[in-house]
Amino acid sequence: MVTSAIAQTKEKADQEKSYTQAINSRADKIVATLGIHDSVKYSRVKNLITNHYRNLNTIYSLRDTQIKVARMQLSNDNDGLKKTILKIQERSDSDVAALHPKFLLELSKELSSKQIDQVKDGLTYNVLNVTFNGYTQMILNLTEEQKKQIMTWLIEAREHAMDAESSEKKHAWFGKYKGRINNYLSAAGYDLKKEGEE
Repeated sequence: MVTSAIAQTKEKADQEKSYTQAINSRADKIVATLGIHDSVKYSRVKNLITNHYRNLNTIYSLRDTQIKVARMQLSNDNDGLKKTILKIQERSDSDVAALHPKFLLELSKELSSKQIDQVKDGLTYNVLNVTFNGYTQMILNLTEEQKKQIMTWLIEAREHAMDAESSEKKHAWFGKYKGRINNYLSAAGYDLKKEGEE
């Protein structure tokens, strides 16, 4: 029994170590694009991003643990389970929503608004720019107003995506907004299938 407890503790420590390495590496890649030459400032910004990853992970891990416990405790009460999971999810969403402005405020003490956008792009695999360029290359005669509307929605998608818990969920936010953009362009008379083929 003691041996398995030690093994579990070691496994947990190994997971924590590899997670820390992963988020440090991700944060490093993002900060490397910002053109910060002061090493102390570079470290501060990197730590802010690493802590953001860690804070989000803490919220999502707690949510997952609470849902797991609820599933065990309420396995015979389907309605009760649904309500409990909904409450847990709402609490988690609220915690993430509270974290978002704090993180941006901390970044604004160190970075310009252009650099903050670069951080957001880094956190979301640059999907905003890739998608916007995709639309403007697919439909060459978009009006300035249409381009502005597409960009507005993509910026909104990025705000949600930067706090999502996985790359899949980050992409899902953009997918949701792409649906909105496609409907908007179809309503404006564009045949997206035809435009894409051309």
